[in-house]
Amino acid sequence: MESEPPLLGRWNPTRSRAEAPQITIDIGRDRSGEFFDIRTAPGSQQDVLVLNAQPREKHLVLLSRQFDVQGRVLAKQKFLCGRDEKHWFVAAIPESEPVSSVASAREALKPSEVRARERAVGVSQQESFRRRNVNYVRQGEWFFLPERKVDANPWFILRNEPLSRGNGSKAHMAEQCYRSAGDTVYVSAKHPTGISITQYDRLPESERKQGFRRMKRDATVFVRGAISHPDHKTIVLEGWHRVLMNTENRSMAMRFVVFLD
Repeated sequence: MESEPPLLGRWNPTRSRAEAPQITIDIGRDRSGEFFDIRTAPGSQQDVLVLNAQPREKHLVLLSRQFDVQGRVLAKQKFLCGRDEKHWFVAAIPESEPVSSVASAREALKPSEVRARERAVGVSQQESFRRRNVNYVRQGEWFFLPERKVDANPWFILRNEPLSRGNGSKAHMAEQCYRSAGDTVYVSAKHPTGISITQYDRLPESERKQGFRRMKRDATVFVRGAISHPDHKTIVLEGWHRVLMNTENRSMAMRFVVFLD
């Protein structure tokens, strides 16, 4: 899970046409630096529009509309594209969110728990888009919410644990990690989103030896200490913080992504 695939993974030809995303966006690199590589599915009919751009923030909202042969709109997908610390990024916006601007897209990507806390204390919009405020610390797609009441058993505190979206992206590493609940899965390069214990036990012994890692899917995860990632500035969390991923996994373009820890 340390390779560097596209931020929005290309469709797998083994999936049905109905499952395959009609647009993918990659961050490419050439001699001039990074660039956005936008590709559409073979035979698809669509247009791509910029809904809103904020040059000073280096952010924009991209809209993809897909049509049938009669020209009727079949689906719409929106993406927030921009600069975050060292690199360009793209995040798929959940289709259920009424997004028309960069500000509303950034708000739509926040987990519901983050929004609820901000409403409770009345955080300003400017403050709410910072990487660190009274409610959370953010690093990339991950939000860390301070939690006062975490009864972590010292025997189950793990060190240098990866936080992964489950689509092969580079993991964020947590100095200390404690998790509860969730489903145990086995993850490998062939099964990046994980398979159940039963599925793993059914595999031939030769395949089970091919680099599987035992992880938790959709666990409640708490971390503290240093959180590091090669594309982001290291942050240090004093006390336990609950880990939440942004909402892009609710979008159709990211529907195959799961939270693995």
